[in-house]
Amino acid sequence: MLSRRSLIASFAAALFASALHAQDRPVFYADDGLAMAGYDAVSYFDEGVPTRGQPEIAVMWKGAEWHFASQENRERFESNPRAFAPQFGGYCAYAMTYGSLSSTDPNAWKIVEGRLYLTHSPAIERMWDRNLTQNIRMAEEYWPAVLYKN
Repeated sequence: MLSRRSLIASFAAALFASALHAQDRPVFYADDGLAMAGYDAVSYFDEGVPTRGQPEIAVMWKGAEWHFASQENRERFESNPRAFAPQFGGYCAYAMTYGSLSSTDPNAWKIVEGRLYLTHSPAIERMWDRNLTQNIRMAEEYWPAVLYKN
């Protein structure tokens, strides 16, 4: 039988692990481990177009490898990855409005209020864009719980 101290310690450890897990939400990446198919997340904000990153300028974050077009972009990402990483872990923003996970096309994207959203394809992006504010609100209701549903 566990002592009261052991039970409290076990409970505290479980709470701590749960909090850490919630902060370290999974990111969509391909089987090769690349986030955003190797595109530079910072380029969407600075250049207004997706730019392929270089494998030699990379960083590991949230279990995925992120590539960058320049050392400066990598450093900016490392200083604040959440400012540049796509919303919903890089999963399709439109699919998220239905509580579903779907892959994304780095060329189907939009920045809304300083946040990067990716969608599955240009056609899906147009559908998502039709009711943007409501779709973002609906997707936020599912995120991140959609990651843990059976």
